[in-house]
Amino acid sequence: MNKKEIRALRRPFVRELFRKNKLNLAMTVLAALLGAAAELVISWLIKEVADLISGECPYSFGTLLIVAGGALALFLLGGAIDRVFLSEFRAKAMKQYREYAFDRLMKKGIRAFSGENSSLYISALSNDVNTIETDLIGRLQSTIQVGIAFVGALGLMIWCSPLLTVIAIGFSLLPIIVSIALGNSAAKAEKDVSDKKERYTGMLKDTLTGFSVIKSFKAERNISRIHDNSNEGVANASKKRTKVNVLVSYSSGLAGAVLQFGVFFVAAALALSGKGITAGTAIVFVQLLNYVLGPIQAFPTFFAGMKASFGLIDKLAQALDKNVPDEGGPIEPELTKGIEIRDLNFAYEEGKTVLDDVDMDMKAGGCYALVGGSGSGKSTILNLLMASSENYRGEILYDGRELKGISASSLYDLVSIIQQNVFVFNSTIRDNITMFSEFPEEEIERAVRLSGLKKLVEEKGADYLCGENGAGLSGGERQRISIARALLRKTPVLFVDEATASLDAETSFEVLDAILKLDGYTRVIVTHDLDENILRRCSRLFALKNGAVSEQGTFDELMEQKGYFYSLFTVSQG
Repeated sequence: MNKKEIRALRRPFVRELFRKNKLNLAMTVLAALLGAAAELVISWLIKEVADLISGECPYSFGTLLIVAGGALALFLLGGAIDRVFLSEFRAKAMKQYREYAFDRLMKKGIRAFSGENSSLYISALSNDVNTIETDLIGRLQSTIQVGIAFVGALGLMIWCSPLLTVIAIGFSLLPIIVSIALGNSAAKAEKDVSDKKERYTGMLKDTLTGFSVIKSFKAERNISRIHDNSNEGVANASKKRTKVNVLVSYSSGLAGAVLQFGVFFVAAALALSGKGITAGTAIVFVQLLNYVLGPIQAFPTFFAGMKASFGLIDKLAQALDKNVPDEGGPIEPELTKGIEIRDLNFAYEEGKTVLDDVDMDMKAGGCYALVGGSGSGKSTILNLLMASSENYRGEILYDGRELKGISASSLYDLVSIIQQNVFVFNSTIRDNITMFSEFPEEEIERAVRLSGLKKLVEEKGADYLCGENGAGLSGGERQRISIARALLRKTPVLFVDEATASLDAETSFEVLDAILKLDGYTRVIVTHDLDENILRRCSRLFALKNGAVSEQGTFDELMEQKGYFYSLFTVSQG
């Protein structure tokens, strides 16, 4: 992707920082203008007071005192405006940026999101946003103020002495060159910190998700070693960034000192040689150089921060742009014939086949179970049925319509999925069932009853808070919430992917029993639990082995064949 395309992706994100925020920005600029004006008036007063002492000032002491009072009033007014509007500007800018980025994230399809690193988004909406607020938005107002002061100071310097101003501009070239030379290094260092923090966030997420596994395998030392290595990467990147920022700061400061001393000594030489430079002019030039130095010192830091912030925005914008267009056509939210899979082949990586010429025929209203060993392709089939990828060969047909020609939004009106890891918010049972949407009360009660949640709701109430990731619920209760969600959506097709893998035998049976009792739904179940009472109630079983359908039929038919399924079932009962 070229620079022009990247800038086009960045533009709407930057626009969000200022959308409906222009009044707040304008008022902060006004505050900066008043502050800069006050500072310049004070500088002019220093010149005139110095000249008044030496008898060269055309203004009276009283006049200068009144002007000084006006300058202080300007300064106070600017501060009052800044206090009200600057905080509002910063807060609204970052709020709108986060909301826009999150809305874009929610518009990504399952196809686009599957296989992506979610840590990138976590880091982008936390660490990176903080950096953007500090380095771009936070420094914007102060940079505007020093910029206004710079222009005003330059005008005042020209009015006082054009010759000395030209000399000052010549000395100013050194700080400008320094800022340009070091800007890219600062941006690169900031991006490296972001990348390292993203990896660290991903490692933390994996560790906390698999905490029970780590403890059960006594892998604490190894995981701590992985954590320490990732943490060291963040520390080293941060250290390098600090070194670069210090280099930028001190280089700018040194260049500014050269500018200040150079102009000061030239002004002194001109004054001593009688070139029309008064003592007040020499003094005011030293004072005004502070406002010339301000931008020279602030701009390199601001532009380095801006470039680094744009780099972080670009990273997020490019990730969010990787979306699969919903180009398919609509399909009715009903299944009348069934789902057909013909000669399905699929591989996550080239040369590593996961599914090999899979054929399945699942009639509408039936219940089908996919069984087989780990890695046999069961979950992959369900993911493909949910349109997780278009990179398959063969056909997946819903009522004769090829899946690739069906829009994702239309497909999600037809199918729902219940997975092993249930997504539960730290909100009420009711909110977790309805997913924060409005439904008629009778429909909610029906979903609660059919999913087996009635007892829980009666005991704890629909307003019971589930806790973070459903910590206040048992595994079976979380699974029943996921069933209730699917029932409330009334999608005619229900996929169940290892939903009982982490449950005990009794709870597992209860959950699957609740699913099997759902008449009128087409159910496709991936299960590791070869419970005869469950499998006998399925219309058809598909036994998968090495990515292919080894056998298919009813429970009794497969047992009579005494083949692969018979072996699986026999071993599971041992």
